[in-house]
Amino acid sequence: MRKIVSLLAICFIAVNLNGQNEKHEKQIETLYEHALNKGKAYDWLNHLSNKIGGRLSGSLNAERAVLWGEDELGSLGLDRVFLQDVMVPKWVRGTFEYASIITGPGMSTNVPVCALGGSIATPSSGLRANVVEVKSFEELEALGEEKVKGKFVFFNRPMPADLINTFEAYSKTVNQRSQGAARAARLGAVGVIVRSMNLRLDDYPHTGNMSYGDLPNSMRIPAAAISTNGAQLLSSMLTLNDKLNFYLKLDCKNFPDVPSHNVIGEIKGSEFPEEIIVVGGHLDSWDLGDGSHDDGAGIVQSMEVLRLFKSLNYKPKRTIRVVLYMNEENGLRGGSAYAKYAKQNNENHIFALESDAGGFSPRGFVFEATDQQFNQIKQWKSYFEPYMADRFELGGSGADIGPLRDGKVVLSGLRPDSQRYFDFHHAANDTFDAINKRELELGAAAMSSLVYLVDQNGF
Repeated sequence: MRKIVSLLAICFIAVNLNGQNEKHEKQIETLYEHALNKGKAYDWLNHLSNKIGGRLSGSLNAERAVLWGEDELGSLGLDRVFLQDVMVPKWVRGTFEYASIITGPGMSTNVPVCALGGSIATPSSGLRANVVEVKSFEELEALGEEKVKGKFVFFNRPMPADLINTFEAYSKTVNQRSQGAARAARLGAVGVIVRSMNLRLDDYPHTGNMSYGDLPNSMRIPAAAISTNGAQLLSSMLTLNDKLNFYLKLDCKNFPDVPSHNVIGEIKGSEFPEEIIVVGGHLDSWDLGDGSHDDGAGIVQSMEVLRLFKSLNYKPKRTIRVVLYMNEENGLRGGSAYAKYAKQNNENHIFALESDAGGFSPRGFVFEATDQQFNQIKQWKSYFEPYMADRFELGGSGADIGPLRDGKVVLSGLRPDSQRYFDFHHAANDTFDAINKRELELGAAAMSSLVYLVDQNGF
């Protein structure tokens, strides 16, 4: 009799699990169908990119984007939409960026440059000096003050082309952009030129944040990125003439912090409203392009998650919240402010998902989770196999959700195909015409599906 009861129990569990699997498969299929046939992400991004444009923290466009995000979320019929105050840095690029390689009287070659975010300006007449080329901080230190003082330091370490994970390649090189000026200034350099963080050879200089650390204002020096083609040219010309001059003119300026906002909207959970699931991206962008890949795509994909749930009349068990973070690019003030808000209000976040890797075809997700949590997550991979988004890996998530890290909340990042991402990252060609509508919508559907599964199953 006991054996019969046990066998019946096993059969009941198996039938129940099959029923759950079919239910989840059907719901995910519906999410994909609506995202691809009735999605709004592409139209949203069209407006954000083409009607508002680049959204550097502290700028008028950034505040226009805040009001746009509040209005659009308000139109979805969410349970709550509100703005969170955030103080952000204000840096202005100015009106004139120019550089040339000078090999003799009347002999100069223009090269594409742009100021790095946070850089000071050159003198109004520009800056002209000899150049020393290095590929690492170790090379720089080995040269010493005697060979660096009074010169430009040219950091020319390329992103390693043999690393398939382009974000890993980026991490191997980005410190020359973020720390190069401070390092060179301590040895008496008059300015720094940094090879753009780009795997492709082209004429687009790529900006990005840099820091002077604790360097006093009197020691700070101008910092500019040079395009990869420009870097190749400068390097080759230095091998022929190491006495050539480089001329740089920047007109950028730093101002005191100014007020801005995170934009937040939520659907209240029907069974466990105190358990919060967050999805988001960063509303600010650099100013050279319109920030369509970085991170307009992540913004509209995150908004689309809540819109899909509302349009399908899906009532989540847990509270689903979207956060449009301000100031990821040059300060992470929005992500830090949101984490502080969550802690002050004793909120229980169980899952946070970020999209900040471009609007390309989704390949899967990365997670920061315990072994037990990740073992549960891995059981969901089969739901994503039909959509070719089933690459689930431990390690990494997103910058804005990082401040929520407490060892309990699961953090995750959407991982699209990354091979072309750094062609556009922080450059003037990061524009709406570089976005593929279908790829963008597939990413939104994948994110919605993962949020749905977390909502259904919890941790």
